[in-house]
Amino acid sequence: MEEDVRLTAWVRGRVQGVGFRWFTRARALEIGRLTGFASNLGDGRVQVVAEGPRDHCERLLDWLRAGDTPGRVDGVTEIWDTFRGGYADFDIR
Repeated sequence: MEEDVRLTAWVRGRVQGVGFRWFTRARALEIGRLTGFASNLGDGRVQVVAEGPRDHCERLLDWLRAGDTPGRVDGVTEIWDTFRGGYADFDIR
């Protein structure tokens, strides 16, 4: 049985005003079985919180780092935590 986890990632670079959150949501839905959100932060970063099977979260994280995103990603910092639940689907905030 796959372990459900919580991934929180902070993406820095030119990631606001370029459709980054929309594409992140689309990618999460394409991967499947992920809930959470993508949100702009006041300092110019985007915070991504994803919950679901660990390998699905890892695929999303790999995509965030791959450079195949809108804008320009200069770096991604992540933390892993236990699954908490509480998200119905993957939203843009």
